[in-house]
Amino acid sequence: MNNGNSPVITITGIGIISAIGQGKDEFKNALFDGKNYFDIMQRPGRQNGTEFIGAEAHSFTPVDRLSQNKSHTISLSGQMALAALDEAWHDAELEKMNHHRIGLIIGGSNIQQRELVITQEKYRNKLHFLRPSYGLSFLDTDLCGLCTSAFNIQGMAYTVGGASASGQLAIIEAAEAVKSGRVDACIALGAMMDISYWECQSLSTLGAMGSRKYALSPHLACRPFDTHHDGFIYGEACAALVIEHRDQCRKSLPYANLTGWALHMDANRHPDPSVYGESNVINSALNKANLIAEQIDYINPHGSSSIIGDNTELQALRTCRLVHAAINATKSITGHSLTAAGAVEVAATLLQMKHKRLHPTRNLDEPIDPEFNWIIDQVKRADIQHSLCLSIGFGGVNTALCLSQI
Repeated sequence: MNNGNSPVITITGIGIISAIGQGKDEFKNALFDGKNYFDIMQRPGRQNGTEFIGAEAHSFTPVDRLSQNKSHTISLSGQMALAALDEAWHDAELEKMNHHRIGLIIGGSNIQQRELVITQEKYRNKLHFLRPSYGLSFLDTDLCGLCTSAFNIQGMAYTVGGASASGQLAIIEAAEAVKSGRVDACIALGAMMDISYWECQSLSTLGAMGSRKYALSPHLACRPFDTHHDGFIYGEACAALVIEHRDQCRKSLPYANLTGWALHMDANRHPDPSVYGESNVINSALNKANLIAEQIDYINPHGSSSIIGDNTELQALRTCRLVHAAINATKSITGHSLTAAGAVEVAATLLQMKHKRLHPTRNLDEPIDPEFNWIIDQVKRADIQHSLCLSIGFGGVNTALCLSQI
């Protein structure tokens, strides 16, 4: 919906890489099939006498965007960024645009941790032989330089960090950039946060990451909103979304309009979520979209599988009178991709809206609040006019987006 004065902001391109598939078609099919690839993680730098569970994108194939002599210095996060951006770029037909009028916002900070840990361990006793490119790769802006050079993006580009809300925060910043006229099109990229055993250990000790409870049955470990949840389970992913003015895009039928968005802070450094903060951001996004709660057909929640996080989120949704809306949890299939999660879940929402189907929620055997309109063990057909997407980040970051059919 639109108040008649502001330009209509729309999403014209999707690019997605995840453990369940590369490209929006493979990703979409895996979502509807409820596939999963949770297991004890195997990538170098992920374990150190440990058995952390996660979903790794072992079938990922990089795209050929840079010369061979440059590609060997690109991290896994960088390779996934290029692949997701390449798909979104062609999907939105950005090659037809003036590259000076294209922007890029990368959501995420501390993105390439595993690669840095591996490099540090390799050169610990031979520091003078450290590769010079480390001086670039330890900076988050390395991905900005990589992506803008590969696609000749000459408009604005920068990174934004909002912990697990970074992907949605990038979308909000991209929408604001297009709305203000700074660029004609802006790509929001939820970057793949490549965590090492250091981050896994600390997040597990913090109580945020899932424990060894399901070590012998990794496929059961990720269970958002289920009574037996005990923390998030990591999943590799990266997603890119192209944001434009509706009257300037080249596609005859974009995915959906981005009608409302909001960001609110809890004034809290800690990982504790807030019913007030989440309710506040939901209501702000609805107000911006000129929608009331009863008009929301579908909710894609943060749904991380955190005990306190899941309970808090459902309390906020109940406070905002959203118990009626269909709800599922994308992380139950993909895992929690941290900085990329918000962008990944918006992509999942757009694909569900387009195909008029809602994917199942894995491992939701005993919902912590059975009164919600859960999509549990099978695909459900649905004509979704208005959707709400939520992301919550450590440090009191709350974001919400409203998506509406064209």
